[in-house]
Amino acid sequence: MATTKSATAAKTKTAAKSTTTTKKTPAKKDAAKDLSDLFEDSLKDIYWAEKALVKALPKMMKNATNEKLKAAIEKHLAETETHVTRLEEIFESMGKKAQAKKCDAMQGLLDEADSIVEETEPGTVRDAGIIAAAQKVEHYEIATYGTLAAFAKILKESAPMKNLLKTLEEEKTCDESLTQLADVNLNSKAK
Repeated sequence: MATTKSATAAKTKTAAKSTTTTKKTPAKKDAAKDLSDLFEDSLKDIYWAEKALVKALPKMMKNATNEKLKAAIEKHLAETETHVTRLEEIFESMGKKAQAKKCDAMQGLLDEADSIVEETEPGTVRDAGIIAAAQKVEHYEIATYGTLAAFAKILKESAPMKNLLKTLEEEKTCDESLTQLADVNLNSKAK
């Protein structure tokens, strides 16, 4: 019992210490001041991400060996090009110019995809790695589009919300297709 009390006391002391030494991060000069600003900044971020993905998907397709995987990537490339166009329509409907702002998260995911390709032998193992990398991208996009649709709903941006929800459903469908492809065709062969 004494050990439990001292462990609890130590945890409490550590927690108290960490809250007193951690400082709040100051906002940048051009930081979002309201949900509308955050919505616009997030749109710029995913716009950059989708444009970067348009450039990255052909490399994934070239390194894939499974024909069904190549077809899935090619289909997603066409959808991603549509997503770029939809985002441009969203900016236009809001009276804004479509602008891209570097998305560090997508950059990291694409860098990781490149590493996976470099670190796997061509064939089923690399194909399984490409699917894993692609699904990480899909999950990021699903999270982003879901959040943006929620923001649009609160902001009463009905046209953007409709486009964001359409893209969200396409991202979910792509993720499901990749899961099925991995489960049915690739992961067991890569074993």
